[in-house]
Amino acid sequence: MLLLFDIDGTLVDAGGAGLTALKEAATEVFGMEGPPLDLAGSTDGGIVRGFFEHFGRDYDPEVEEEFYQSYLSRMSSNLGDPKFGGRLLDGVTGVLASLEEDGHTLGLLTGNIDRGAMIKVAHYGIAGYFQFGAYGDDHWDRNMLGPIALKRAEESTGRRYSSDETLVIGDTPKDVACAHAFGAKCIAVATGSFNTEQLVACGADRVVSDLVGFSL
Repeated sequence: MLLLFDIDGTLVDAGGAGLTALKEAATEVFGMEGPPLDLAGSTDGGIVRGFFEHFGRDYDPEVEEEFYQSYLSRMSSNLGDPKFGGRLLDGVTGVLASLEEDGHTLGLLTGNIDRGAMIKVAHYGIAGYFQFGAYGDDHWDRNMLGPIALKRAEESTGRRYSSDETLVIGDTPKDVACAHAFGAKCIAVATGSFNTEQLVACGADRVVSDLVGFSL
């Protein structure tokens, strides 16, 4: 099967390192932190477009790239700062190793931009499990990322995966909606800001408390 993993709240808890970096980058590029941010399932592309709207600025790809450069630099620094207390979530390494050993194809489906996703999974030592993904700079609307992930999986493996052969693993209702938007099922993990009851209520196909001992 093709298994597409969210990052934040599913594989890692960055302890606010990314949120702080977003606020710092907004201050540098736009002059102020901007509005409160809800990161649960959001895409970086959508967040940046929200900054343009909030500050009354026309969207400008050059300014967006300036923002990303600032954000990525600050996030890299923050991830290495022990005050944030970031960590790999329980059971993740063992589960990824087991799924890979069983012959499943692993990819990412995340709201992080490509470069940010790679910084995070590399920092926490799990980058080697993921050769491709769909990211928050592929499209600002998370529900558009599923078909991109399927295309990247085919390009990476030479095998075409259908949505019926695909599982999305995430921790928010937006992960569930994203999976269902392209006909895949979603296993929701209650390790983020949503509990088991909330994830069941939003239509997750299966809910687990964490990835310790996880199996398909």
